[in-house]
Order: sequence, then structure tokens, then C-alpha cells
Amino acid sequence: MKTILIIDDDRLVRESLNIHLQEVGFRVIPADRGDEGLKKFKEEPSDIIILDIRLPDTDGLTILRSIRESNQNIPVIIITAFSDMHTTIHAMKIGADEYIHKPIDIDELDLIIKRIIKKQESNRRLEGLVTEVSREYQIGNIIGRSPEMLEIFKTIGIVSESKTTVLIQGESGTGKELIARAIHYNSDDKSAPFIPVNCSALVETLLESELFGHEKGAFTGALYRREGKFELADGGTIFLDEIGDMSQNLQTKLLRVLQEKEFERVGGREKVKVDVRVITATNRTLSEMVKEGKFREDLYYRIKVVTIDVPPLRERKEDIPLLAAYLLNKINLELHKNVRKVPEDVMNIFCNYSWKGNVRELENVITRAVVLCRGEVLLKEYLTDFPSPDFIEKKREVELKSIKETEKELIETALRHTNWNKGKTCAILGISYPTLQKKIFEYDIKKTLS
Repeated sequence: MKTILIIDDDRLVRESLNIHLQEVGFRVIPADRGDEGLKKFKEEPSDIIILDIRLPDTDGLTILRSIRESNQNIPVIIITAFSDMHTTIHAMKIGADEYIHKPIDIDELDLIIKRIIKKQESNRRLEGLVTEVSREYQIGNIIGRSPEMLEIFKTIGIVSESKTTVLIQGESGTGKELIARAIHYNSDDKSAPFIPVNCSALVETLLESELFGHEKGAFTGALYRREGKFELADGGTIFLDEIGDMSQNLQTKLLRVLQEKEFERVGGREKVKVDVRVITATNRTLSEMVKEGKFREDLYYRIKVVTIDVPPLRERKEDIPLLAAYLLNKINLELHKNVRKVPEDVMNIFCNYSWKGNVRELENVITRAVVLCRGEVLLKEYLTDFPSPDFIEKKREVELKSIKETEKELIETALRHTNWNKGKTCAILGISYPTLQKKIFEYDIKKTLS
């Protein structure tokens, strides 16, 4: 039998709740003051606490703080006769699980208690996510145990021993900059600067100044000499993200830096010597851009001495539980939360989703869920604006059908819709009459009685 502690100075509320909760199978411990409630909380273990905001000797928020100091996990339902948004927000920040108003709606209270008990039961039998991330499957902030990621770990170890140029290719959100940082911080030059530059974030003239600096008076607004990122990265690593967006003019200047290890600032004649490892990244296919004349072929071969292809998250789903564990720890620290576990149904959603935004999208989904989460279990109800498992399963089934199966279904549906009027069916499908006849014969589509 579960025990509920009620701390409320209203005798009628205590008695009515006592009668109802005992009728539905709970043991009830009543207290009419805050100090008495804390004393009973410490003396007798409770499964749930119902706490009034206004008490004769103190306020409920003070009691809530005391409860949370000794027990972070026990569910607390705050009740009050006052609709105060500030108090509501403050109570949730301190650690209230639910917040309801007087007069208490018994049906609403029952639903809240059922939800809390379901969460507790889920927590007890949870075998889902352990938030310890194995160091065996981690380099810095890069997580993975799939064969592709383990191969990337090996490559990082090899290329970090030299200053060879590296091209990292992969979709947005796959962690290309993390790999670049891992290469740098596992090298002998890890104490030297690591300077990232997003080549798609600036127009050509600003990017040129950003990379190579400028002399005083080089252009309007150039009031003093400014060092560029290459100078700042001297002795270390410069990471050029979205290199595929770099203009042809800057590609030529970058090629010279790679060949000669020197450049001139914008508006200057002085040669600036640098010793910099260049790591580039792109979500575009540079080999195709070379064929189209949009990217210099000689520069392409200069920057791809070593190439690292980062697979999208949908192609390494065995990494998702590890990534979720790592991200959950990270987000808990950032948001000062204590969400430690992910149930099996939620993990199944994560593992079956396509993740077009890759790891970045996974992090955003978990962050939003953690913000909404009450308690230590990341329940499915906190995955807002996210496909349900049924939707994902149906989508997966559709994707498994062949083109012929899909085409046959479409023709059958159109024929039924038009009551086998082939002229109207052709108009709906946008095909000719002979083509329709051919498909009906090819797929052996029979007219059925409806």
C-alpha cells in the first residue's frame, strides 16, 4: 500500500482527501502545520506528498526546499487557493512535480497521482539508459561504438601525430567540428590555438579579412592593422567549416597558403609566414563541385590528404543510446536538472527516428524534453512536436515497400475511386490510356465488387 503525506492547514481538505484516498487504496498521513509535516516526512517514509502553499507557521515553498534537500526524488504535489503565476514558476523551479488549485478537482488529483505512480513503476523496472558513457567509446565529446565511428577514432589517433591537412565530410549536425577539435587536442600542439572559421557566415570581402587580416586603410573602416585567423592560429590549427561555400578568389589565396605557408594581409605587401595545420569540413560533395567548375581541383587535392567521412546518425543507430546518455548528462549540468533515465519506449522512438538534423537534432529534442521533465525519468509525454512510435512504424513500413508495390496500390485506389472509369483514372494519375491498360495487365489488377 502506498503512503501519501498531506500537509494542509484546512481541516476539511485534509479530511475529504483522507476519506477519498483511503477508499482508493492509499495510506494517508495528515499534518496541519509545516513543522509537523516535515517531522512526519522524516519519521515515516512516504511515496507522495500533497503540500499546501499557505500554512500557518510557514509557506509551502520553504517546506518544499527542506524536502528537496533530503530527498530529490519524492513526488510533491503543490495545492493552493491562489492563482499566482510567479509562485507557480518558483515552485516548479524548486522541484514541485505538479501544481493544482483549490477547490481540488478529485478527478484531476486522481489523474495526477496515477501519472506519478506510473512514473515510479517505470523507474523501478527501468533497464533503459545508464548515464555512464564508456570511455572506450568516446574521444573528447565524440561518442560512438559503431564500426564507422571506431574507424574515425583510429583515424583521429593517426592524423593527430602529424600536421597533414584533413577534409571532414558529412551532413550538418554530425559533429564535424568536434572531430577537428579532437585531432587538434590529441596532437603534440594541443596547447597551441585552435581557431574555427565558418566560411558560409561571411561575404567574400569580410571572410578574406577574417582569414588573412588587413592593413590600416585597406578599406573604409579599416582604422588599424588587424591580424587574421591564420596569424592567430600560428603553431596550431585553423578549422575552415563549410569550405565548399568559399569563393574562387579565396580558394586561390588559400591554395597559396597551403603551398607557400605565407600570405599578405588585405591591402598589404608584407609576406606573413605561418605554420598552421588546416582542417576543412563540408556538407557538400566537393568532387561534384570540382566537375562543375565550382571548386578548384588543385585545392581539392591539397585539402583532402586525409578524408574523414562522418556517417549520418540514421546510419549508426547503435550509437544513439550512448549519445543520448552523454547528451543527457551534459544537458543536466547545463540546466541544473537530474533526469537520469530513459525508458525503453522512448529509446525505441529515438532509435527508429530518421534524425535529418543528426546529433544536433537529437540534442535539441532531449534538451526540450529535459526542460519539461519532472522527476528523473524522461517519459514519452515530454517529447513535444515529435512523431509517435506508431507514426514512425508506419513510416518505416511505407519506406520498405517497392516502387512497383506503391504504384500498384495507387492505381487500384484511383480505379476504385472512379468506379473503374479509366478515362477519369488517367486524368487523376496523369498517365495515358495505353499506359493504364499496360499497368492493369502488368500488375494483374482485377475489378472487384464493392
